[in-house]
Amino acid sequence: MIDYHDREWGVPLHEDRKLLELLILEGAQAGLSWETILNKRENYRRAFDNFDPARISRYEKRKVRTLLADPGIVRNRLKIAAAITNARAFLALKKEFGSFNQYVWQFVGGQSTVRHRGPQGVPVRTPESDAMSRDLEKRGFRFVGTRICYAFMQAAGMVNDHAPDCFRRSALLSKS
Repeated sequence: MIDYHDREWGVPLHEDRKLLELLILEGAQAGLSWETILNKRENYRRAFDNFDPARISRYEKRKVRTLLADPGIVRNRLKIAAAITNARAFLALKKEFGSFNQYVWQFVGGQSTVRHRGPQGVPVRTPESDAMSRDLEKRGFRFVGTRICYAFMQAAGMVNDHAPDCFRRSALLSKS
């Protein structure tokens, strides 16, 4: 988890396929720990054809059975179906916006925002994650509730939620 925090979490991500990977993994994490999913990430990459949206969008019953039998991933029928549905919706969204990156970053005005922690600490949702969740669901995405969207936004660097004394917070601020 330290390596993930120090190298990846909160670093602005703009590559479409990596954003799809992150969205699918965040959905798979629902009800589980992020550490569980992170430990299975390489298995997910293998099982889901390195998150190639065109390939995932064509998965049929036979591939779903293979995924449901794969002990390297979370074998939840609804989450696997959501990954396939989301790949299809992702492709449609790319056609409309030119890129998934362009679409998701619009929810934060195109640049990483710094979240100032309040007395309750880091929020689990924001008006931006609420808007993203509503719009993704309207476009057919699944497992994209507002908490999942906020975790996605944090991980993709759309929101800088590193603690004020964390070296990553200041390092990322200097890059923006």
